[in-house]
Amino acid sequence: MRILITGGSGFIGQLLCQRLHDQGHTLLVVSRSPDKTERLLPAGSDVRAKVLDFTGTRVDAMVNLAGESIAGKRWSEAQKKKLVESRLAITGDLVTLCGKLDTPPRALVSGSAMGYYGAQGQRPVDEDTPPHDEFNHRLCAGWEATAREAEAYGVRVALLRTGLVLDRNGGALKQMLPPFKMGLGGRIGDGRQYMPWIHRLDMVRIIEFLLDQEVLNGPFNCSAPNPVTNDEFVHTLARHLHRPAMIPMPATALKIALGEMSRLLLTGAAMQPRRLEEAGFTFHYPTLDEALSDILGR
Repeated sequence: MRILITGGSGFIGQLLCQRLHDQGHTLLVVSRSPDKTERLLPAGSDVRAKVLDFTGTRVDAMVNLAGESIAGKRWSEAQKKKLVESRLAITGDLVTLCGKLDTPPRALVSGSAMGYYGAQGQRPVDEDTPPHDEFNHRLCAGWEATAREAEAYGVRVALLRTGLVLDRNGGALKQMLPPFKMGLGGRIGDGRQYMPWIHRLDMVRIIEFLLDQEVLNGPFNCSAPNPVTNDEFVHTLARHLHRPAMIPMPATALKIALGEMSRLLLTGAAMQPRRLEEAGFTFHYPTLDEALSDILGR
């Protein structure tokens, strides 16, 4: 297939592009820095600066992973506006492209996040769980609604409600490893908030699965079937590193330092990948122990 990818130079996107290339697909990649991105991606990738630069090109499917980092800066009103616009603008361009192509792509697999659900406490959360209304939810809901506008062109739309993606060279784990290796890790707040997580390889395999399955649409929880609380996560990580996890981060300190953005760390959802498992997807790394053994054992 000829697959158009936004966010192809990112943490998930680079592994996805390499695997799709190895499977014989042609990569059409959108990047604000085409020359730099070309050096990161497999040879032969067609990298252009804007989605609409691919007008007139055959596109069989699209994967939308682009968006401003949600944890990059404190959430001022200007930053929240930037977070929304960075997702809606490029997703809207993909929808516009669908209308410009002679033959619209068969599928759009588009990013979202566990933040769609907002704070959910201790209860299990599947794709039918009502969300808690807060900024995280509104951000993801708008992102998803924009992507679903492609359905008007006959495009099958699958939505990735993604948990914390784990691997050594990016994401949350890259930031956590240095202090934990020094024995400075510990729970955040009371540690009872859930941290839905997924191994990066399983995340990429889900995208491949949703590209291939011609009848799957709507939202999918992209997290391993065994979510853990923050307390369980930090103690499991510390055990794999043979270090203590004795230095907690008080909730009050986080709220002072990060403001509203502290909710990313202090609240969560016990996400369950119900729809993926019902569709027959099998996780290579269903437990945190298995995932960390692979990641830290390389």
